[in-house]
Amino acid sequence: MDFDEFEQEKQFREACEAVHIARPVSYLLFTFGESSLPYYLVCRSNDASSMVSITKGQVQIKRPMIITPENARPEFHGFFESDDEAGVAEFLLARTAEFSSLQFDNQADEKQIVSDSMEEAVAKLNRKLDDEEEERVAILTAPSNLAGIAVLRYAAERVLESGPHNVQELRERGFLP
Repeated sequence: MDFDEFEQEKQFREACEAVHIARPVSYLLFTFGESSLPYYLVCRSNDASSMVSITKGQVQIKRPMIITPENARPEFHGFFESDDEAGVAEFLLARTAEFSSLQFDNQADEKQIVSDSMEEAVAKLNRKLDDEEEERVAILTAPSNLAGIAVLRYAAERVLESGPHNVQELRERGFLP
């Protein structure tokens, strides 16, 4: 038995349980071209303080412009601050998702520290987005050490949910039988 793999699976499960999409969106990715996934990321501090950070960002997802080999790996830019976080993501991608050669670019603004609880921060953001009638911005929550995993999970869910629609559009345009 490979204990390293067991530890990675344990970290993966803990990460999945700690990361939430508090305000999901139903936005589908474009079949052709680039898609933008705006979000707010609310993170609780890993230390004993009750501080919460809020980061506004967006993930740009680019599809390859030419057909690439099946074994081409996806590209992730701006997601992970530590090797541990990247390792959990690698475990996730190796076992649960196939993104081939998609390119993911996470662009995040500076963190804003607030004294609200995580629940209060999420409620305020929800009210703000409702007042603006904004339906394309998600709210994600996670411990600060799993911020990149939260954003990756959000992007992965959008890719997976968009798949059937994208295949249908390819058929309608004559690219698939």
